[in-house]
Amino acid sequence: MRIAILSRSSKLYSTRRMVEAVEARGHRADVLDVLDFAISLEEEYPDLYYRGEPLDDYDAVIPRIGASVTYFGTAVVRQFEQMDVFSANSALGIMNSRDKLRCLQILSRYNVGIPASEFVRRKEDVLPAIERVGGAPVIIKLLEGTQGVGVILADNEKIAQAIIETLQSTKHNVLIQKFVAESKGRDVRAFVVGDRVVAAMRRVAQGQEFRSNVHRGGRAEAITLDERYEATAVRAAQIVGLRVAGVDMLESQDGPQIMEVNSSPGLEGIEGATRIDVAGAIAAYVEDQVHFPEMDIRQRLTVSRGYGVAELPIGEASELLGKTIATSGLRDRDVLVLTLNRDGRVIANPRGDRDLRVGDRILCFGRLEVLKSFLPKRKPRRLRRLKSPPPAP
Repeated sequence: MRIAILSRSSKLYSTRRMVEAVEARGHRADVLDVLDFAISLEEEYPDLYYRGEPLDDYDAVIPRIGASVTYFGTAVVRQFEQMDVFSANSALGIMNSRDKLRCLQILSRYNVGIPASEFVRRKEDVLPAIERVGGAPVIIKLLEGTQGVGVILADNEKIAQAIIETLQSTKHNVLIQKFVAESKGRDVRAFVVGDRVVAAMRRVAQGQEFRSNVHRGGRAEAITLDERYEATAVRAAQIVGLRVAGVDMLESQDGPQIMEVNSSPGLEGIEGATRIDVAGAIAAYVEDQVHFPEMDIRQRLTVSRGYGVAELPIGEASELLGKTIATSGLRDRDVLVLTLNRDGRVIANPRGDRDLRVGDRILCFGRLEVLKSFLPKRKPRRLRRLKSPPPAP
């Protein structure tokens, strides 16, 4: 098997470890600089050139795309995907995770823990936004920051307002987040590969530093996650669209609070702290997926006109409630049930005698006009009110 590792340098620890892990499993590993590719677009023949030469055939790629080359790097990964080469992380997943605002927007739709966050542009909106996250102290983050750079703790609202306005005046995009006091100076990183956490560590800041990043002198220690934190990490990675991810969480009194989902997590800190062969786990996962690749169901199944994929919730008013999949009449109406989601557990290809209960969600493929008839009416959006009304314009 030939596996390409997309990295700017073969000397980086994570890149070297991936080469070692792939070769240890009897495969060939090539480190390819993502900026040395040329993307060739032709009908039915998406192709890539590397340093001016047609690219050799590869069975899989492992992207290690740095923040500075996100746009071109994800374009290369996307081209590999169009050429039916398995990628350890999809281009869409990398893009979703790289933008902190986009990542939180995606996660906010689901019942996973995230700190209250606000993104504003108008000067008049800054103080109300701080109030909505619970007031000072607050965390201020540059959306483009990495490794703890651009993360500021503001102790009071006036200081926070001044920092935000200064950063915005220099054309920086700023995120305002609730400060989780009980987790000050420490966080948890869970390393997700596929559908499990293969290693986890707690990072603890040193001295007066509140940022726990190892790159800022933080101390890392191996931990065993409880089921709630592990399930949150796996679910967050899947929601964002990543197969390999570092999920950073705060330990709040309400449970895990997701700070970030990283698509190119470093291996040095986690392997050093846990003594676990994380690179080997990634290589083994890629090996398995080459033989049994995941598919984008919506892309593959929605090419037929009038057909599509939809997730149908089973509520108290649903005509499917209390029926089994076999007696629901869905199959007679040209609808196929692909999965049943119950209590956070996904049951693939559910049996016909499975009864449908309140809270279930079934992923179906079929005629769009039929699927539409089972979708509930949209609920009106819940409005939040400020403690005091905004001033009149």
